[in-house]
Amino acid sequence: MATTSQTQRRVLHLSLILGGELLGRAGGKLGRVDDLVVRLGESGYPPVTGVLARVASRDVFISGDAVAEIEHDRVVLATDRLDLRPFERRPQEVLLRKDVLDRQLIDVDGARLRRANDLELTRLDGWWRVVGVDVGPRGILRRVVPRRIAPRIGQGQVLDWAEVEPFTGHVPTVRLRMPHPKLTRLHPAELADLVEAAGHAEGEEILAAVHDDPELEADLFEELEAGHQREFLEERSNEEIASVLARMETDDAVDLLSELDEERRDAVVVLLPDVQRRRVETLLGYAPATAGGLMSPDFVCVYSQATAREALERVRQSRSAAETLEMVFVMNTAKRVHGGIALADLVRADPDDVLGEVAPLPRTVALGAELEEVARLMTDYDLTIVGVVDSEQRLQGVVTVDDVLELVLPRGWRRRFTLDDD
Repeated sequence: MATTSQTQRRVLHLSLILGGELLGRAGGKLGRVDDLVVRLGESGYPPVTGVLARVASRDVFISGDAVAEIEHDRVVLATDRLDLRPFERRPQEVLLRKDVLDRQLIDVDGARLRRANDLELTRLDGWWRVVGVDVGPRGILRRVVPRRIAPRIGQGQVLDWAEVEPFTGHVPTVRLRMPHPKLTRLHPAELADLVEAAGHAEGEEILAAVHDDPELEADLFEELEAGHQREFLEERSNEEIASVLARMETDDAVDLLSELDEERRDAVVVLLPDVQRRRVETLLGYAPATAGGLMSPDFVCVYSQATAREALERVRQSRSAAETLEMVFVMNTAKRVHGGIALADLVRADPDDVLGEVAPLPRTVALGAELEEVARLMTDYDLTIVGVVDSEQRLQGVVTVDDVLELVLPRGWRRRFTLDDD
């Protein structure tokens, strides 16, 4: 919502400025206001840098320096002379009516898409600036009722401009700016929801916005549903896909690879770093809905003579995802699973405890175990992680609860919102 300092100022609505008269300094009518130009890329609220007007059947641009006053139904100039050269966008400039109004934008604070039904402007630091976005029904009502009644419609559901990001991929002069810097505040799952709720072009814009942060880009792709992964991979080169996969958890990378046709999948796999390629090739050898296909090859396993202190140090040094470290496994000298201890119990243990003596034998599943068997075991024993072993009882990987939930929950379960039309 707009801040208190903003609401104490006089607020204008874009819908009541558009279509108003363009007046010269002496009060004579010169034309009609068609649009306002603002400059993005600055912190805070974008300033109005110009006015587009229709004068004698010509589109005319008036620089913000020549504007003396902006009011509902009129814009007054500081001069009676106009420069009739055609309008050309300057870097970072967008047109409020053409580029923002009636388009969807990102409510960063609410992590959702909203539609700009009207825009609010006020005078700040010597400039007229956009300070709010009306996303409620009053923003629409103000534009459809007779113009003499519209000013009586009060403030609607308004978002502070500082908490939104407009889509600007369709604006040629803005494409090269650092896009959507506020999006880095969002969790990858929230970003994935935005990509899935947006149209294809807007989804691509969000992906482009995080491209300079490879880790965030990989995390976002991990959160996308399979159909959307496929949608946004098709237009990428094999090298670009491999770059994303190289930063993903191995099991998630395999899930994404399964969305590609076999020929392209093989071409991408050979481009992966050696360690990642070997892990991916191993998991690709198992059916997707089995423990082998679900598992992550990242885990911590120590010999039975290791102490709790030594095991905790291994956890600290591990770069595995946090969910795969919920249990530290213990193996004997033949590398067969000998025990397992939950991370919480490991932290509480005496540092000198020998794990082979205090870690009980964990519940495990075979590589070929079906999804239903894995889910039943985890449910029956309240497990968030289960080890996957081969026929010799050697640990090959771990299945975490999120891996199972993604397959057993209904399709589309992650969608937490839809685009607001009100």
